[in-house]
Amino acid sequence: MSRPALVLFDLDDVLVGYDHAKRLASLSERTGIAPKIAHRALFAAGIEKAADAGELDVPGTLAALSAELGAPVTLEDWIASRAEAMSPRPEVLALAHAAAEGAQVAILTNNGLLLRDYLDRIHPPLFPLFSGRVYCSAQFGRRKPDPAIFLDCLAALGVAPADALFIDDKVANANGARKAGLRAHHYQGSSGLRSALQTHRLLELPA
Repeated sequence: MSRPALVLFDLDDVLVGYDHAKRLASLSERTGIAPKIAHRALFAAGIEKAADAGELDVPGTLAALSAELGAPVTLEDWIASRAEAMSPRPEVLALAHAAAEGAQVAILTNNGLLLRDYLDRIHPPLFPLFSGRVYCSAQFGRRKPDPAIFLDCLAALGVAPADALFIDDKVANANGARKAGLRAHHYQGSSGLRSALQTHRLLELPA
């Protein structure tokens, strides 16, 4: 089996752990709004969905969230609450670094421009490994598992589908990548990821 030229990683619950309750608690603490109201603003009101779809830019997302909560939400509030929700996965990051010895690595996540533009502040351990190679649904106007988002992302990276391996914790997203012609691995833990990278010869040093 040939070595892929690119390993494309999902973010939440692959490269990092994600705890939604911690995000809401942090936003609540910073704004004085109850967590259930923060949840309603982000999800029931559709702000997060609109941001992920690219319908809200960075200022628009913060303005919409502030209006829905009835309290100002600053960029620092948003960054801090998102950062609080994310936990390191050093074993996965070590595998990403190892794969990067013989291939490009990049991130493709269903998220808005706020996360893409400020991920280096939200979760610094991912950098500089992924510098300049963080892609999100908002910039393409479509979400995983739509096969077209994978093709859009690969076009931006200059990589053919057959030369890319995609890693995601959701089966549907892995299947969407396969429909687009990528190789894919359903992430269920670091040991399985290690085996997948070995199968694709990504833990071998390049000749």
